[in-house]
Order: sequence, then C-alpha cells, then structure tokens
Amino acid sequence: MTTALYWFGDDLRIDDNPLLQQAARQADRLLCIYCVEPFQLKTNRYTTGSGMSALRWQFLVESLHDLTDDLNQVGQVLLVEIGSALDVIPTLIVRYGVTDVFRSQSAGYWEQQQADVLAARFPAVQFHDGNNRTLFSAQQAQQDTLPDTFSKFRRRAERWALRPSAEIAAWPKCAVHRQPALPLKSPSSLSYAKGGSVAGKAHLKRYFRTAAAHTYKETRNALDGAFTSTGFSPWLASGSLSPIQVMEALARYESERGANESTDWIRFELLWREYFHWYASHWREKLFALNGVGSGSAKGSHYGYRFKAWCEGMTPYPLVNALMNQLKTTGFMSNRGRQIVASCLVHELALDWRLGAAYFEQQLLDYDVGSNWGNWQYIAGVGCDPRGGRHFNIAKQTELFDPKGLFIKQWHGDKTMLPLDAVDAADWPLY
Repeated sequence: MTTALYWFGDDLRIDDNPLLQQAARQADRLLCIYCVEPFQLKTNRYTTGSGMSALRWQFLVESLHDLTDDLNQVGQVLLVEIGSALDVIPTLIVRYGVTDVFRSQSAGYWEQQQADVLAARFPAVQFHDGNNRTLFSAQQAQQDTLPDTFSKFRRRAERWALRPSAEIAAWPKCAVHRQPALPLKSPSSLSYAKGGSVAGKAHLKRYFRTAAAHTYKETRNALDGAFTSTGFSPWLASGSLSPIQVMEALARYESERGANESTDWIRFELLWREYFHWYASHWREKLFALNGVGSGSAKGSHYGYRFKAWCEGMTPYPLVNALMNQLKTTGFMSNRGRQIVASCLVHELALDWRLGAAYFEQQLLDYDVGSNWGNWQYIAGVGCDPRGGRHFNIAKQTELFDPKGLFIKQWHGDKTMLPLDAVDAADWPLY
C-alpha cells in the first residue's frame, strides 16, 4: 500500500494542481500538510518587525481555511502544523508509513533546501516535485540557461505551449482517521482582499465581467482605484489561483469580446511573473546578495533613522509617504507605487535595497519571492536590467500620477514629513 504525503506550500488550491493530481492518482492513501514555519512569525534579519504583518497573516489563514473546506468536500483533511517542516515532515513519514512525498518546486532558495535535506534524510521515500504555479515546465524554461534579460525570455516563451490545466477525477482514501481542528482562527477581513480560492475565483470572474481588460495598459500605472490593475496577484502568490486559470479566463474574454493591446499586456505581465520565478530558481542565494546577480555593485548602507522614516511614511516626500501608508493599511501597493518607493529608498535615501525588499516581504499580501526580490534588484541595478537600475524622479511621478494631490491627501502623505536626517552617523541628534 502506498501512502502519499502532499506538502502544500504556495499552491493552496485543489483546482489546476497537477502535482496533487499525480499524488491522488498514484496513492492508496493521501495525507495533506501545511507547515507554518517559525521564521514567518519571528523578526527577520533586517529587524523590520515580528514576522509577517497582521494583514499578510490574515490572508494566509483565510487561504488555509478555504483549502481545508475544499479538501473536506472531497473526503480529505488538511493538517496544519506550526513548526519547521524539517521537524514536522519526518514525524509524519514515520507515523503514517509514508512512501511518497509530493511538493511543488519552490522558487525560494531556503524552501528548496528544505526539500533537498528531507530527500537526503529519507532515501527510501520517493520525493516528487513539479511546477504548480507556473505557465511552463522547467524543461521549457531551460532553467540552467535562463536568459539574462526579460526580453530574451519573452521571445522564447511566446513560442511555447502552456501546460494543460489539471483536474482530479477521483480521490484516494484519507490517511487521517479523524479531522483535526485547524489551529488558526480566521480573523475578520481587514484588508482590501480576502484570502482563499473562493475569493480568488470570484475576483477572476468579476474582473472579466467588466471591460477593464480592454483598458488595462492605460490604467495599470494608476496608484489606486477599482480594476485599474487586474488585482490577481495576492491569489497568484498564495497559489489560490494558478496562472493557467488566469490565462484561460483571459482567452475566454478575448474570444467573446475581442483582443487588443491591453489584453495582450495582461499576458505580458504574467510572463514577467513567470520570468522572475525561474530567475529566483536559477540564481538561488544570489537573489538575496547585496551585489545581486549582475556585474553591478550596490552602494546602499543602513541608516536606521532613514529606514524607519521610509517604513512609517515620514520621509520628506509626500507621495512616498502616502504609498507607504497605503501599504501598511491595506497590504497592497500598485506596481508603479512600488517602483517609486523602491527608487526613493535606493537613490534618495541611499539605503541597502535588501532592507526595502525585506519590508515588502513582511507587508505585501501578494509577496512572491521571485517577483519581490527580483524587482528590487532591478531597481537597485544589481539584477536583470541591462540599463543598470532605475531612478524615478519623485516630483515628476507626483505630477504624472497625483497632479491634484488627491492620493496624497487620502493617505496622509503630507501629514508627517521629517527631514532626511535628524541624527548623525552615531545617532546623535542634529537638531
């Protein structure tokens, strides 16, 4: 008898989950597990706070409750353990006689190391991995020879066929005899998006019922507003939606209403997300290195006063402050907003870009290791940008995207503005 353990990560769904389909097809009994890692609840190395923000934690909990409900409907149970997978998984392997472990390949270096350590520790257990959160397979992406720029990757990818969506026809017997209570309370929704596959699929349908896809290219740089962007990213990041599901919905929309440059731009943005997934897988620990993956050299340092002012929305720049206040309140920020505040941290505040990337990891509902750290490298000039980084003129960006100051007023960007420095290098007050 084969007993499979499915180890959920950033693929929190049962729909279009080809690796879960494989586990269900091959196993006689199935055990499903999600591990809440201790590092998610503790201060990170850049001391930006205690683990993930309350909003990001809430989104994760909501996603796990949805996954639990979906699995219950097909006679399965989700075990949720607060503890390192390196401690939890071995206990389950021994207790249930697990013969096979299935886990979607993670773009994160640390997460992939965990899977490698467990595979080495249990040579008699068959470990399976696959890509549940990408448009293409590792063979198509040619991870070992990844192009050094997005443009080259895009030209390749436009010739590839998407992987087919996956459905599970039948489920094996559940390996757990009694249903455990999910040890996480589902808090009341506070952010702009609710976690889970139900909310994700509802938003997908709602978006394509409108005509917003036909104007996406013109509205995507807006700092705020309903349907100015697609808003799919939080559910894509958690894996409550797959990019294949988005692509299929987009194709249906185009067949019914017609395609244009804006609908094609949605596809373009999904390819950016795809590129950064394989970028993270390819560069591994260099994704987090000060000098990144390129030939450039990062120049930032750590000025505690400046970094705190940036996090708290109290810099000399009202637009940056408004954007940071929006992030702290909602767990979200537009793509243009992220570029503006990242450029400010790197170029105006002369800070180590990794401080900003770590703070985004803490705050963003749609945190994705490849997209987040890859885009920060891009801004800092140590990543895949052939132009050597991006420096945005904040005054010009304010004039372009908030000419009447409505966004700044809404998010109190000019309420508390502090000078660039109030202390010297030894933290002595300057005033």
